[in-house]
Amino acid sequence: MARRNTYREDEVLETPFDYHHLLRAGVYIKKYAKQMILAFGLSGIGGIAALFGPMITQKALDEAIPDKNVRMLIALVLVLCVCYGVTTILALLRSRIMIDVSQNIIYDIRKDIFAHLQKLPFQYYDDRPHGKILVRVVNYVNSVSDMLTNGLINVVLEIINLIFIVIFMFCVDVKLSLVVMAGVPILAVFMFWIKDKQRKAWQQVSNKNSNLNAYLQENIVGARITQMFAREEENAETFAELCDRCRSVWFKAVSYSNLVWPGIDNISVWVRAAVFIVGLIFMGQGQVSLGVIFAITSYASRFWQPIMNLGNIFNNFINNIAYLERIFELLDEPVTVDNAEDAIEMPEIKGDVTFENVTFAYEEGKDVLKNVSFTVKAGESVALVGPTGAGKSTIVNLISRFYNVGQGRVLIDGQDISKVTLNSLRSQMGIMLQDSFIFSGTIEDNIRYGKLDATLEEIVSASKTVCADEFIGRFQDGYQTEVKERGSLLSQGQKQLISFARTLLSDPAILVLDEATSSIDVQTEKALQQGLNAMLQGRTSFIIAHRLSTIKNCDKIMYVDQGGIVECGTHEELLAKKGYYYKLYTAQMDDIA
Repeated sequence: MARRNTYREDEVLETPFDYHHLLRAGVYIKKYAKQMILAFGLSGIGGIAALFGPMITQKALDEAIPDKNVRMLIALVLVLCVCYGVTTILALLRSRIMIDVSQNIIYDIRKDIFAHLQKLPFQYYDDRPHGKILVRVVNYVNSVSDMLTNGLINVVLEIINLIFIVIFMFCVDVKLSLVVMAGVPILAVFMFWIKDKQRKAWQQVSNKNSNLNAYLQENIVGARITQMFAREEENAETFAELCDRCRSVWFKAVSYSNLVWPGIDNISVWVRAAVFIVGLIFMGQGQVSLGVIFAITSYASRFWQPIMNLGNIFNNFINNIAYLERIFELLDEPVTVDNAEDAIEMPEIKGDVTFENVTFAYEEGKDVLKNVSFTVKAGESVALVGPTGAGKSTIVNLISRFYNVGQGRVLIDGQDISKVTLNSLRSQMGIMLQDSFIFSGTIEDNIRYGKLDATLEEIVSASKTVCADEFIGRFQDGYQTEVKERGSLLSQGQKQLISFARTLLSDPAILVLDEATSSIDVQTEKALQQGLNAMLQGRTSFIIAHRLSTIKNCDKIMYVDQGGIVECGTHEELLAKKGYYYKLYTAQMDDIA
């Protein structure tokens, strides 16, 4: 039976939208209040200038043309041109200001999101596909930026424009103006009906796009595995299904959005038709002139224009509400592993490590470690062995405080690590993982990553110690070789050697090696052993290794299983006990033989 793909499932929004999100968005807008007020003022002046157009036209129809007053007509035309010219110029200035503001807000939001992502614990990244995180930082921020700038200004401008239109219109004729206003209740009922449907539809679009982006990102990263197992057709089918779902919900959302403009336009047409009919009746009774009918009709058209604009803004607003929700949901994600309020700087680490009755679980009710206690003295090398999933990596992750312990304490030099700042703790630790991550850039940049002020001589020295200098020298550009994304130009073993050099260069007080030589061939590993011994000298070290031959000389070996340390001693002591470690070691030696 084929495994159900998790990306086919909808991502559930964890918090319902409320208008406090808009108030929070105001924090980003407030920084650029002066520019936005200036843009608002320019637009307001331009809008008012344009409103004199129908009055000028009325005067031309009722006075200048009937009286054949050419001089007045020319003057009215010139004034009309000036009004529209001012409107156009001010609109251009306003547009340039708002483009600048919009880009600044995008920058601010992205900067805050990225800073928050840097603080989120490992658990957050364990639980979420990276593509879903990426789409929030890039796509969603782009989508909401215009809403937070032009959208909000346009709402205020269109409302003010609407008020002035009503004032100008009533100044021309009250009765015909009331005919125009009769369409407003119909519009209100229509907008109330469509509002909730739109928001839910566009939230579905957000869900499906997020799923699609996550699946795409994962398959780009795993392209080699896909080809190895000939999964191209199956993955293409899954991708097509996700695309089809995106298309379906998008069409549904757009169908609601596309009802807004025609709905408002139809109400506008009905109202203008009513103005003509009623106007002609009043004209026949001598109550209004042709110029008045023309002016009111013009104002009626202008009256519905800002309403149509507000409808479009409303469309955009509803479309982007789901994205704003996602952004704030990310920013609201709690930083569970953070500095305590009274956290102090970790003094220079000597290397004593103590676990006091530590209990830990990744999921509530499923303890990985139960009441674990042990002490490691400064400078000791400790190997952690045991079956997969027993908790070896969990122990070293807790020492680095990548997760908070559920119960108990982890002490370094007698100091509870939950009481010190994360930076002062981790900056004195070196952690070498099985999956050696290499960043885009040069080999030199990657080795210097943990010590930015390191000289090239120091980098070369560290590389020679861990046997990395030899293969680096074979590249045409040496340490300046660009290794591309995730170190695609390097073998897995070369990545591990570069990671070794990076770790050694940082000169840590406590060293953690988690399957650090798993991808290095036996010959290189033997050559590396001398460098490893140099790394371990004078440092407290924790080594997780499945090749037991590499950890025989450790000061202490801990066998981790059943949620705790079931055996502890030197290699010779544990073999003499003939317990868990003895069985594991003899089984491995038999396999080698």
